Amino acid sequence: MQALTLFLVLVVQSVIGFSPMTSFRPSSLLRSKAVSTGDLLMKLGADEKVIVIGVAADSGCGKSTFMRRLTKVFGGENVGPLGGGFGNGGWETNTLLSDKVTVICLDDYHANDRQGRKVSGLTALNLKEQNFDLMAEQLTALKSGKSIEKPIYNHVNGTLDTPETVEPTPIVIIEGLHPLADSRVRDLLDFTIYLDISDEIKFAWKMQRDMAERGWTKEQVEAAIEQRKPDFSAYVAPQMEFSDVVISVLPSEISTEEVGKHLKVKLIQKDAKEGLDAAYILDKASKVTVEPPVKSEPTCGVALGSYKTKFFNNDVSVVEMDGKLTDINQYSIIEGLLSSTSAKTAGEVTKSLVEVGPNSPGSMDGTGLFQTITALKLKEFYEKNA
Repeated sequence: MQALTLFLVLVVQSVIGFSPMTSFRPSSLLRSKAVSTGDLLMKLGADEKVIVIGVAADSGCGKSTFMRRLTKVFGGENVGPLGGGFGNGGWETNTLLSDKVTVICLDDYHANDRQGRKVSGLTALNLKEQNFDLMAEQLTALKSGKSIEKPIYNHVNGTLDTPETVEPTPIVIIEGLHPLADSRVRDLLDFTIYLDISDEIKFAWKMQRDMAERGWTKEQVEAAIEQRKPDFSAYVAPQMEFSDVVISVLPSEISTEEVGKHLKVKLIQKDAKEGLDAAYILDKASKVTVEPPVKSEPTCGVALGSYKTKFFNNDVSVVEMDGKLTDINQYSIIEGLLSSTSAKTAGEVTKSLVEVGPNSPGSMDGTGLFQTITALKLKEFYEKNA
């Protein structure tokens, strides 16, 4: 979750115009600024709205790649852990901070430490192992412009460490397994995102990683996946219903290669979400399928589509890309078919992808394309609601 946390702060600080030339200031130094912490607190929750974003994601869903790509897209570099790397008492922290963004890792709201979960016999995916009462209380306080004393979950030794002081900022992001699972917490969120990786792709990716990097056998990988699956299905996956945007990664339907080699990626956008103008291809109201004239791998090709449908009883607009490019510059052809990407300049989506480069995982398929558009949607939403 720490990789996703870093990505989110970097994305949003760039969204709000935080200068990459400005040095990072830990919370202890904010009071020396022209606009003091006290002045900021007077505005937040009163004159200035605190916008809260929830991002739900399973482990092993490519969060590190997501972070690197979108960090490059937004150009943000000035971010650091709360207190410059450690909490107020010198202990490690999971909270990341810029002048205007705070990202909170929801692992900090585990009800029990690692030893406690051994006693309970429950996994960290189980809702009973989360302190939603405290989560809702503290998120309410932040939205009201008040500081909180937030617990810290130590990922190294599995203990719950001494709490740290977290002060409110204009944007607060909570990320982890369960940001949308509790209705009290969910009602406090202004924008919600779910990163969805299908079981087939999870299996293929985990099999490649664990057998190559960890020396696991195929049977060991399969056992680990099966052990986790029931709790994921029961406690994490249902949050897709409450998400404004879902990026769904599926096996390609046009590839002749083994599962996982090529992907079909969907950008699922909730129509009823105020401040979210859904992207589409050519015609907003119609079902559209296109095979763009782009260079692609011979065993796959590239196919695009957009349409309206129902998703967990919500009306949604879907844009999808199946297949893989071989020339990253030809995203310009695909971008020319897309409307309502939230780009402010012509070619902005393509430029962002090219700057990241073709060697970053997902850059040549719909993963990179829709992560980029999602970042632009987040930027547009903030500007409409700040």
